Amino acid sequence: MADNGPPDAGTVQVLQDLANRLRIHSIRATCASGSGHPTSCCSAAEIVSVLFFHTMRYRQTEPRHPDNDRFILSKGHAAPLLYAAWVEAGGVDEPDLLNLRTIHCDLEGHPTPRLPFVDVATGSLGQGLGAACGMAYTGKYLDKAGYRVFCLMGDGESSEGSVWEALAFASHYSLDNLVAVFDVNRLGQSGVTPLKHCTDAYRSRLEAFGWNTYLVDGHDVEALCHVFCQAAQVKNKPTAIVAKTFKGRGIPNVEDAENWHGKPMPKERAEEVIRLIESQIQTNRNLIPNPPVEGSPQISITNIKMSSLPDYKVGDKIATQKAYGLALAKLGRTNGRVIVLDGDPKNTFCEIFKKEHPDRFIECFTAEQNMVSVALGCATRGRTIAFVTTLATFLTRAFDQIRMGAISRTNINLIGSHCGLSVVEDGPSQMALDDLAMFRSIPNCTVFYPSDAVSTEHAVYLAANTKGMCFIRTSGPDTAVIYTPGENFEIGQAKVVRHSSNDKVTVIGAGVTLHEALVAADALSQQGISVCVIDPFTIKPLDAATIISKAKATGGRVITVEEHCQEGGIGEAVCAAVSGEPGIHVHHLAVSAVPPSGKPSELLDMFGISARHIIAAVKNTLMN
Repeated sequence: MADNGPPDAGTVQVLQDLANRLRIHSIRATCASGSGHPTSCCSAAEIVSVLFFHTMRYRQTEPRHPDNDRFILSKGHAAPLLYAAWVEAGGVDEPDLLNLRTIHCDLEGHPTPRLPFVDVATGSLGQGLGAACGMAYTGKYLDKAGYRVFCLMGDGESSEGSVWEALAFASHYSLDNLVAVFDVNRLGQSGVTPLKHCTDAYRSRLEAFGWNTYLVDGHDVEALCHVFCQAAQVKNKPTAIVAKTFKGRGIPNVEDAENWHGKPMPKERAEEVIRLIESQIQTNRNLIPNPPVEGSPQISITNIKMSSLPDYKVGDKIATQKAYGLALAKLGRTNGRVIVLDGDPKNTFCEIFKKEHPDRFIECFTAEQNMVSVALGCATRGRTIAFVTTLATFLTRAFDQIRMGAISRTNINLIGSHCGLSVVEDGPSQMALDDLAMFRSIPNCTVFYPSDAVSTEHAVYLAANTKGMCFIRTSGPDTAVIYTPGENFEIGQAKVVRHSSNDKVTVIGAGVTLHEALVAADALSQQGISVCVIDPFTIKPLDAATIISKAKATGGRVITVEEHCQEGGIGEAVCAAVSGEPGIHVHHLAVSAVPPSGKPSELLDMFGISARHIIAAVKNTLMN
């Protein structure tokens, strides 16, 4: 059985032999697939051998057990090394390695949670450490459990700004259960990395960020065992291990040579290299990991209920972003695993949740990329119901983290406030005008766009119970409550807010523009023109059946109006929904250029999405 204390000479030899077996597995797998990154695997073989068979505590037969130590391969291109470790641990059949990267095999080119021992997808560099921070934060502050989190980084990816956001976060929250291992093999994809093998420079930077830091020979298993043991004794600081390694270690004429990134060994050379490495293996023993320290609480994050119906009356005026904050605090009373991550805007009303549930509020400061990655980590293994809150426009800078979250099959909820033109006079940098396009493009993402306080509370409740990623778009202006507290809302089900048997045009709006559409409908009614007004509630999935039905009932005349750019928003969603239906024409009112600063009412009018312009569009549609 593996021992977390200093290894004896026999254990050292077994660990070195395991490292060489990992090299062989990696070379064989990538050679069989004709693609992959064996040299990146070879540099980290000793690190992974020591972690998996000496340092980490986990149940091999239950990779997602809540008490297991966590491992994140941030340098995801070294996936064959991870798969090789699980071959040796008993979680992957060795013959499966030869199916690496094939369409019917779960051993993909970069790790994804299709595999039970992968918590988050990696491969887009610079994101693993943020997810590791989320896991470590959950372990220390929410689970209050003994599991530790290990993240293997590449030196090339340490140029990513998101890495340094994560380093700052871990230090700020004293994540002493987190260990980041930097595999400093000197070589990136196109050439040498900025710091080459200057490990002292890494140490200086990491220590400046408040990390306990060790330098080590990354190919010395005894030294690695020692520093991992030391890291376990450190309190109130995360630990970084800077390991000097050589890319392609053990492969003659390839070790530490340029132009070998992402290239498998040619078949004619592979067996020769494997025989050479095999000649260095002295044992055929294996090591069994120590079991985890039990202590994670049993929790449930399914079938979440609200304690009562929404406490609003028709006609009350409240901004949907404030209603979101109130709903979130209410949800937090019903389940102790609801958490909120905030990006420091302090005007998204999530401070209501913070006041009621301070122990479940995570301030991530102005670091949106890391905030999303932390949320992904917090949500792994079903430990939390995570809500990420910031201005909608700022989520665009975390688009890659959001995209990777979808690949990770995560269940997190992102809330974007201050959408559209209605952000007082702050100007275009604060206006979310492309967020719907972004989130509609994310696989398995539900996109909510509530238009009053009642529907906002339902959106929060539904998001908490929905599998996959959710986005809720909220607005700043106070708008009237239009639904009764007992109104039922479902994902993919629109609300027909105004209709009659004499409707001539169907108008579809959401958020502020739904209220503009209702004003327009009242004015048109006084002129003898009746229109149908639809609130889609969810933009993805869109209630195509209701829209098509009402469009046909109004002679195929549809007008969409939105606080969003023309590309990728409500108008294009509706066009896609009706594209197979003959005789339906969609007129699209949207923001067509970069707006200036101005009052919301002025901007709505300037860009043709106010009630006045909706009235004109209806009349023009009827004339044509």
